[in-house]
Amino acid sequence: MNDSKAVNYAPGYGFDPLSEVMQLLKLNVAIYHNAKVCGGWQLDDEAGRGASFHIVTLGSCLLDAPGHYSGELHEGDLVLFTRALPHILRPLAALSGKQQHLSFNDGESLNGTGLLCGDVSFQHKGSSHLLDALPPLLLIRFEQAKAWLQPLLQMIVAENRALGAVSKVIFDRLSELLVTYAVRHYMMEQTDKRDQTNKATMLALYGDERLALAVSEIHRQPAEEWRLEQLAKKAMMSRTVFAEKFKSLSGWTVGQYITWWRMQLAWQQLQNGDAVANVADNVGYKSEAAFSRAFKKMFEVSPGRVRRGSDYE
Repeated sequence: MNDSKAVNYAPGYGFDPLSEVMQLLKLNVAIYHNAKVCGGWQLDDEAGRGASFHIVTLGSCLLDAPGHYSGELHEGDLVLFTRALPHILRPLAALSGKQQHLSFNDGESLNGTGLLCGDVSFQHKGSSHLLDALPPLLLIRFEQAKAWLQPLLQMIVAENRALGAVSKVIFDRLSELLVTYAVRHYMMEQTDKRDQTNKATMLALYGDERLALAVSEIHRQPAEEWRLEQLAKKAMMSRTVFAEKFKSLSGWTVGQYITWWRMQLAWQQLQNGDAVANVADNVGYKSEAAFSRAFKKMFEVSPGRVRRGSDYE
């Protein structure tokens, strides 16, 4: 197929700021458990692994995460931990026999629970802001999100039964979709409940139809010397209403968000090896010194060290 013709028939996805953030942060999911757990099983995570997820791929179980959730999980239910949170998974009723972790096919005749679990990480330093915008434990019931959970669960179960070439890659990519959908699900859920919550997070910006228009412009043109009046016009609001709503929903001023986004782009460009002076110009700083001060204030490391790939953790 001719490439130029393919472009003409490409769908128009529009431009949404959450997609930009997710792409920039570079989500990575690594599966650490995928099996049917049989016998007298119990999975303990006493310290908390950090950001991770569990999805019940077969049967049911109990989840005990003290102070956050204690109750049943059923087939298709998804749990996303956005930070280290001690928890235990165990059967609904006590089972006898030695704990076993079996493939779907090997454990077909035994009582047990199918669990797919993975570690969630981002390759970008700015991921903490996204994770902080989410609750420590996000539980999404299968029936609440069947439209996207059902096809993903079906593909996971089918791959578990086949276990062919590149299965690990397939599981990792399907799991990345699970996490991405979960973030969007939470954002949309909070948008629907906005009048009942006072929680201010960056995700609230992306869920607000008008504010997202202005944020999209910031993302499109990070080097622009944005004035409040310009962005308010993009959002079809007065200057005062725009500024007040932006702060009340996100907890940030417009200027703070612009700086945050510029610094996230700068981090990526520096990691790619771009010269500090060029990066400063790309994100709207006429002075390399001013850019370096802003960058170090946000990340507590100099742009040069990030560009050189020095140990900055």
